[in-house]
Amino acid sequence: MQIHQLTVKKRKDKKTVGRGGKRGTYSGKGNKGQKARSGASIDPLFEGGRSSLVERLKKVRGFKSLAAKKTVVKLEALEKFFKDGDVVSIEALLKTKLIDKADAKDGVKILATGTITKKLTISAELLLSQTAKDAIIKAGGTILELGN
Repeated sequence: MQIHQLTVKKRKDKKTVGRGGKRGTYSGKGNKGQKARSGASIDPLFEGGRSSLVERLKKVRGFKSLAAKKTVVKLEALEKFFKDGDVVSIEALLKTKLIDKADAKDGVKILATGTITKKLTISAELLLSQTAKDAIIKAGGTILELGN
């Protein structure tokens, strides 16, 4: 007899148990509990009694704006980095490295922290607080409007 002449003896099929077919005893449901019972259908969002994600989100109140906040530049920084008669614009702020390129796209606002003595010209693209506006005008500077 040679290897190609060998045959495999056919095995008898395994006996199936109950209606579960090949899954005997617990039919893949595990031991006891609500999910092991017949007709069990549990809400997929149910988390065993604790507040679900949906319920917890309702409790997180308040409002958060999607709009990015403006980058703040202080008057004392303008005093330090700019000379008398300079024009303060986004390009000038980028050159002096007071703001990053990423900050420039969200917008820039000048706040009245510190004092200013130099006569600066502020471009229209920059936002100003009222006190910063007053301080710049008092120092002899000018603020360009969008039309100019």
